[in-house]
Amino acid sequence: MEAFWISLGAIFLAELGDKSQLMAMTFATRFKTWTVLLGITIATTVVHLVSVALGGLIGDALPTTAISVIAGLAFLGFALWTLRGDALTEEESRKAQRVTRNALIAVTVAFFLSELGDKTMLATITLATQHGWVGTWIGSTIGMVAADALAILVGRLLGRHLPEKIIRYGAAAAFAIFGVVLLGEAIL
Repeated sequence: MEAFWISLGAIFLAELGDKSQLMAMTFATRFKTWTVLLGITIATTVVHLVSVALGGLIGDALPTTAISVIAGLAFLGFALWTLRGDALTEEESRKAQRVTRNALIAVTVAFFLSELGDKTMLATITLATQHGWVGTWIGSTIGMVAADALAILVGRLLGRHLPEKIIRYGAAAAFAIFGVVLLGEAIL
């Protein structure tokens, strides 16, 4: 159960201010909200299953202290990455607007491809090296879908007036705290 809650919280925070949230809002302006959320859920479920499998393999191969150090450094890296921010390019935004055929397939494929190598995938791999894969998988998937659902809801309610900088700083601070705690555990 611990893996579930840690993964849910970490991935929810990782997703705040991520370009996936921008994609979710963009798709939601074109397609039904439930179709967008289902596509996000399918893509996230698959990507995070692969992530926890990789994390499990890495976790079995490395000693616990090394994993804690690597995880701590990774989370500090995620904090810096979050501070840098993500943005949809004009081309990505146009592609999201042009897709009209099968919305579910379009959203699923777009999210699947955008999450490969993204910080949430890397964070899920990192979490899976230290926690049970089932809890990490379910928690990280729910955390990401919840963050993207929140982005759609807030985007619909507030339009384009989102406090992006505050969200980015808060998520970066949370990542930095996770990183410092993991490094502290490894040292002690």
